[in-house]
Amino acid sequence: MPLALNPQSEDQSEDAPLIPHQSLLAFALVTGLFLLWGIANNLNDVLIRQFTKSFDITRLQAGMVQFAFYIGYFTFSVPAALVMRRRGYKFGLVMGLVLYGAGTFLFWPAAAAQSYALFLFALFVIASGLGFLETGANPLVAQLGDPHSAVRRLNFSQAFNPIGSILGVLIGTVFIFSGVELTPAQIAKLKLDGAYKAYMHHETLRVVPPYIVIGAVVLLWAFLILRTPFPAIANRSTEQTEPEGSYRALLGYPHFLFSILAQFCYVGAQVGTWSWFIQYVQDYTHLEEKAAGYLLTGTLVGFGVGRFASSHWMRKMPASTLMGLFSVINIALLAVAVLFPGWMGMWAVFLTSFFMSLMYPTIFALGIRGLGPHTKAGASLIVMSIVGGALVPLLIAYAYERTHSMALGMLVPLVCYVCVAWYAFWGCHARPAAAAEGVAAH
Repeated sequence: MPLALNPQSEDQSEDAPLIPHQSLLAFALVTGLFLLWGIANNLNDVLIRQFTKSFDITRLQAGMVQFAFYIGYFTFSVPAALVMRRRGYKFGLVMGLVLYGAGTFLFWPAAAAQSYALFLFALFVIASGLGFLETGANPLVAQLGDPHSAVRRLNFSQAFNPIGSILGVLIGTVFIFSGVELTPAQIAKLKLDGAYKAYMHHETLRVVPPYIVIGAVVLLWAFLILRTPFPAIANRSTEQTEPEGSYRALLGYPHFLFSILAQFCYVGAQVGTWSWFIQYVQDYTHLEEKAAGYLLTGTLVGFGVGRFASSHWMRKMPASTLMGLFSVINIALLAVAVLFPGWMGMWAVFLTSFFMSLMYPTIFALGIRGLGPHTKAGASLIVMSIVGGALVPLLIAYAYERTHSMALGMLVPLVCYVCVAWYAFWGCHARPAAAAEGVAAH
């Protein structure tokens, strides 16, 4: 059934079960996807640091990791929606997992060839699969039950995403980081001895085993979804049953259009902050890469705690209000990171993860609220807005290249949170001027 939330009761209905009994197994398998793509997303934060070392590139060049990755999301979100519109959610999820797995196995030839470009292509393939997963999983979870509890249900599933994020950074810190950080003098000596290329190749090869294991798990998950019966909504085509669904019709939903901008800014702020957290820590506290990696793991734990806590708090406070308050807090924290670089600034950046935790699923659920048969099209465009994760980290890196200050680079995500706060307090409440889907606008 199409998602159609009542904006006045979206957070208050507690009578219907959060997850219907007949959908429990399907819900569990789809929720597992949130964990799997969290692993891939946050391994990138480790890859940025690792590739800076193993390919001897600048921070701006290393930022291409996130650019290639999130361009994959951007490119395949609409095709994913069209495929699922024709073949159903389940087919799209399996297709996304196959692409995800294929991308992880490309890490082997990329490492063997010592090719940064091939690594970027592998990340693009992984993200193309994740574009299918997010386009399908988010609206499917929202529709697997009472529409009044869709925001809480989506926040519950998204709460497993930070668990995957924590696992991704932990895997990268333990199995990818070698702990060997050469001084300029040591690098010069290795170059003189003709051993520097061998060192870089050894560092590059460290990324292969974790990705091969992840790829095997992903393909196993695809098999489980393929063999498990899903509710009818996950399998049916909507080309005939919902012919009126279209992208053009979405122009009549201002709250949805504003959600695209808000999601672009939020994802950019999240990815940008985590991408350069290790470098911020090392620049201003001078900790080694493994210690910085564990701190990144810690901030992701805070993100996970925040996701579960905010899901509970939404029972007592409207989701949009809570998101607005959290946005204002993050604006203040990043101001501290800009003005007081060092241990105080580091802990300020560390704390932003807790308060950003509810933003993605909340913006998503509020954005597709009331779209009816246009839900899949709308979901694909909101997933496309994830391209903010491609651009904002590059802007932070560019700011660093111009100022040689990672602290000043934190001004970029600060501005992004201003946009999210505006959406939370005003943009998400903008309603269509005329009736839509046979329901009068509020």
